[in-house]
Amino acid sequence: MTDTPTQLFIGGAWADAADGATMPVDDPATGEILAHVADAGAKDAQRAEEAAVQAQEQWARTAPRVRSEILRRAYEIVVERTDELAHLMTAEMGKPLAEARGEAAYAAEFFRWFSEEAVRIDGGHGVLPDGRNRMLLSRRPVGPCLLITPWNFPLAMGTRKIGPAIAAGCTMILKPAPQTPLSSLALAAILKEAGLPDGVLNVVTTSRAGEVCEPLLRGGRIRKVSFTGSTNVGRLLLAQSADAVVRTSMELGGNAPFIVFEDADLDKAVDGAMVAKMRNMGEACTAANRFFVHSSVAEEFGRRLAERMGALVVGPGTRDGVDVGPLIDRVGRAKVEELVADAVERGARVLVGGRTPEGPGCFYPPTVLVDVASDSRLMDTEIFGPVAAILTFDDEDEVIRRANDTPWGLVGYVFTEGLDRALRVSERLEVGMVGLNTGLVSNPAAPFGGVKQSGLGREGGRVGIDEFLEYQYVAVPVR
Repeated sequence: MTDTPTQLFIGGAWADAADGATMPVDDPATGEILAHVADAGAKDAQRAEEAAVQAQEQWARTAPRVRSEILRRAYEIVVERTDELAHLMTAEMGKPLAEARGEAAYAAEFFRWFSEEAVRIDGGHGVLPDGRNRMLLSRRPVGPCLLITPWNFPLAMGTRKIGPAIAAGCTMILKPAPQTPLSSLALAAILKEAGLPDGVLNVVTTSRAGEVCEPLLRGGRIRKVSFTGSTNVGRLLLAQSADAVVRTSMELGGNAPFIVFEDADLDKAVDGAMVAKMRNMGEACTAANRFFVHSSVAEEFGRRLAERMGALVVGPGTRDGVDVGPLIDRVGRAKVEELVADAVERGARVLVGGRTPEGPGCFYPPTVLVDVASDSRLMDTEIFGPVAAILTFDDEDEVIRRANDTPWGLVGYVFTEGLDRALRVSERLEVGMVGLNTGLVSNPAAPFGGVKQSGLGREGGRVGIDEFLEYQYVAVPVR
């Protein structure tokens, strides 16, 4: 930990908070303090804003190839330092090292992907229908951005936002989650090493999010906010962005249905369930929340899933052979405990797990519930933990209605061997993404995002850079 920066990164330099404040970063596996990092306040936010605004004009004029090569160098550095970054993520967030290494690879791919997109920003030219004017279309950076990232994927959520902003020619203020600031500070150091000019990326770590973010959004100089986090916070940021008409993209909560039809290949379905549920200990917006299993295969599916979940090894992420690390903090674990208790009170049976272990750390065992009542709180609450709640169904229309009966619509999972049904159900699900016979949808080359209260806009894919670009139309008279 001694080599990891702990100060704010503003204007290309490391600095303490203006008032000298710091905040602790805890290890969720032990409760021990890993480090103290600078805790930014309003004055620090103003300094970061000034640095981003001052750097914007020059950065926007920087050649696309230069921006591309900076991202490519950053990709190579992240790949080279995968093990170091993985240990850092495991320490501050808790995920097992194998998952942390996977996240480092995933995070690096956003830099590689957007290094290639940086040189493909296009425009257009043509004669307008009335023949009087030519139309010149160009695309230009939206301007200084505020990027707000969550704690569950501390490295990848940073690169997924920073990558397209750099590629488009935008300067940035990055505010990482207070639970996991170290990964973002390490990322800032990597980008500086890769040649990113001073002021293009500024990182403000803080426990005082309102004090830092609201003035930026209302002030009129920040032109874009990109946020990943809860729907409640997203609503607040949208309201704060309204006064200055700040452009927004929001990747918010999920309540993913996982549908297993009677003709599903159960081996695929259980494998998919393990990925969709247990990636990142279930602390993912894409995590399967509600398992709808056809009554004819529900018992066997539940038995197989319980066997697989019960075989997972729980412990500190740094320990060899561990599959499931701790949840992020005691508040997160208490929420999972309460949701399971509520389901059991309403008649659910616990096939495996369901009891909090004694000892230090924020651990919770992989849990499978069956006979779950439809009015259980975990049916309309994002669990964010290793709990699979199984309900049964008998009719396709019925399960689609139940799957869509939620204000969220990020992702859904469908397991069936019938092509017609696969396409039909996918089209009827009110979600932005569908995992069809797979439990993993995330990929830097694919557009990530949801509908309804799961967000606005898309990240990744060819459209990911669009969120950071504006069109300009120039009318040129035909002579």
